[in-house]
Amino acid sequence: MTEKQRYERPVINRIQSGLPDKFGAKFRMESRTEIEGHPVKELIADYGSPLFVLSENTIRSTYRELLQAFSTRYPKVQMAWSYKTNYLDAVCRIYHQEGAWAEVVSWFEYEKAINNGVDPRNILFNGPYKSAEELRISLKNGSLVHIDHFDELYQIIHISEDLPVKAKVAIRINMDTGIYPQWERFGFNYENGEAWTAVNRIMNSPNLELVGLHTHIGTYIMSISAYATASYKLAELAVRTERKFGHKVKYIDMGGGFATRNTLKGAYLPGTDTCPSFDDYADAITGALLNSEIRPEDMPMLILETGRALVDDAGFLLGTVVANKRMASGRRGMITDIGVNHLFTSFWYEHTLLPGVPVNAGSEDTQICGPLCMNIDVIRQAVRFPLLQPGDPVVVERIGAYNMTQWLQFITYRPKIVLLAEDGGVYVIRENENLDTFKALERVPDFLQNR
Repeated sequence: MTEKQRYERPVINRIQSGLPDKFGAKFRMESRTEIEGHPVKELIADYGSPLFVLSENTIRSTYRELLQAFSTRYPKVQMAWSYKTNYLDAVCRIYHQEGAWAEVVSWFEYEKAINNGVDPRNILFNGPYKSAEELRISLKNGSLVHIDHFDELYQIIHISEDLPVKAKVAIRINMDTGIYPQWERFGFNYENGEAWTAVNRIMNSPNLELVGLHTHIGTYIMSISAYATASYKLAELAVRTERKFGHKVKYIDMGGGFATRNTLKGAYLPGTDTCPSFDDYADAITGALLNSEIRPEDMPMLILETGRALVDDAGFLLGTVVANKRMASGRRGMITDIGVNHLFTSFWYEHTLLPGVPVNAGSEDTQICGPLCMNIDVIRQAVRFPLLQPGDPVVVERIGAYNMTQWLQFITYRPKIVLLAEDGGVYVIRENENLDTFKALERVPDFLQNR
């Protein structure tokens, strides 16, 4: 017996300004019924809804694409995986297998990197807060500590007096690259001379070795000229250091901040049309370094801490339609089991949402909401979307960065995460939470044991 066709009421869509002609443009949203050969419905049936899905193939291919863009333009390139972007052990180990070092911004991430088998000498320890004990251990291990401020520098000078090895340090530098607002919270400022003062204090400290210069100019940076400016300024500082002290820094660390193909809220054009390519970033950064006054035989290693641009495309979030309703404004509302607690980046991205089942050409202005009893739980405020029925799956694309580190345990349990491996298998790399997850951590005083 053939399935009864679903009824969809007629909809009159207002013609919006900017469309190609007075009759409007044909709009059809394609569905996403499978990911790398795995049917979306089967993934949800086997592992639950919502469900985070990561692609090993996309992780590896994107990493190799970025590395090729830079290594074909510059003689010495080293990637350092940004743990805060996605610190799932399975994800980190893929990057380490590809040759990436670890870039961490907390002791929690430092311990994860060690647990993942990273040589302590290949860990870049960033961030504005590192305790005295954390500094002592990481410096003794030979890790590369990036100093954020003078108080940290003075603390390291004191700690280094009792270390059996020379402390290997770098300084983080903030600067004017034409980006507004300028990131000035982290590191020593270039323009007011703080960075040069920090270099001089380190070079006059017998127990410290200045091994690198580091900057991170911002996040989701679409201006490649800003990277060229930053690269040139770090190169100029390296040249000044060599001229005054006869000391050559071993590396220049350009941080990360590369944009992805996600679309920022309020953007006029989609991110797929405006995002610079890896080649664009590589041209700007390596061109500035090679054109600097650093001698060819003294070119320092170029380190990149790219996170978002490496893993965003590898992530998907699968969910299920809970209900449809009609708002007082007349707009259709669609409730799913995906909330902003799962999809933290929905606060700044207009994420691509696709039906997980085949759909017809009809669509309507729709507000897509989550399951939380909070008015802010809106995944898309307004998007042309076809009518789906309760139980139908939906797919959110490009969610691999930050959503699995910034997600919230709020109102609902956090779901499973699976990895689609290159061998064709599906592997659970993080289990879903349940009541026992919290009972294991909580303690109830004796006087509250009896109800």
